[in-house]
Amino acid sequence: MAASLLYLSALVFLPMFFCYPNSFMDLEDNDQNRTSIRFLAVGDWGGLPYPPFITPIEKATAREMGRVAEQMGADFVLALGDNFYYKGVDDVHDPRFQDTFEHVFTDRSLNIPWYVVAGNHDHAGNVKAQIQYSRLSDRWRFPYYYYELNFRVPRSDRTLTILMVDTVLLCGNSDDFEDQKPRGPVSAVDANRQLQWLQKRMAASKADFLLVAGHYPVWSISEHGPTECLLKRLRPLLTKYKATAYFCGHDHNLQYLKESDVGYVVSGAGNFMEADTRHRNHVPSGSLKFFTGQESTLGGFVHVEVTKKQMDITFIQARGTSLYRTTLPRRDFDDSVASP
Repeated sequence: MAASLLYLSALVFLPMFFCYPNSFMDLEDNDQNRTSIRFLAVGDWGGLPYPPFITPIEKATAREMGRVAEQMGADFVLALGDNFYYKGVDDVHDPRFQDTFEHVFTDRSLNIPWYVVAGNHDHAGNVKAQIQYSRLSDRWRFPYYYYELNFRVPRSDRTLTILMVDTVLLCGNSDDFEDQKPRGPVSAVDANRQLQWLQKRMAASKADFLLVAGHYPVWSISEHGPTECLLKRLRPLLTKYKATAYFCGHDHNLQYLKESDVGYVVSGAGNFMEADTRHRNHVPSGSLKFFTGQESTLGGFVHVEVTKKQMDITFIQARGTSLYRTTLPRRDFDDSVASP
């Protein structure tokens, strides 16, 4: 029987803006009647730098991710940063790749592409080594600090674009033991180059669903709160170009906020849980729709399904139940999106 196909094109931008030509890779599926793209999103899942190199929450989250991927379906995973606590990896052969990733997310249903961005803890180590690890792993996909993914919804002409961004390069690193706020990019040139790339890709996108994914939150009610740099540099682009949603981690819980028709998904519950809501008055009134940071949930993640009509987002706790579900529509194009 002919397998239904999920198409992916990856547009990879290298440091001097050299890029590989667009290429479509076919991901086979035995269900020829399927009509959706499905994926998981998890951040801050990066274990520990000492034995056993994982936390009970990471272990429970990995187990539930495997179950959900098997039962609800998953074509890929978005790994939203802080992939290795507390100081990333040293080199491409660092044992943490095995101890915290390969030996933990072992379910067959998770043997799918993992599209990766770096978090602040990754930037404390060697992010280039994480990029290079893509050559050694069949599922670890981290072509550059920021990159573009394009998918076609099976059996339709609908499209999904995901722009993976490095918010640490854009805003600077943060110190979890001081003010916890990014202190400005190491290189203003690199930050502006990424921002120009992002604006260009968003302005050009005619995708029916347009997502941006990074590590720092735009909006958050928890410990780190809103990221001022992203409020100034990213939020206007999300609104202007009618992004469907922004996915992130950084705060160690699950949150959903909605502002100006953009969904803000915080999925940072892959390794620790934090119930702190100190910034609940620092987000737009009425924007918070869902929050959980209770350690009793044993962690969690997000399952997303994109059909030709809508995108369904389900927040799932590692204990094995769905906590919250919301739906976002296809983008509505008009003249406001047409011009850069």
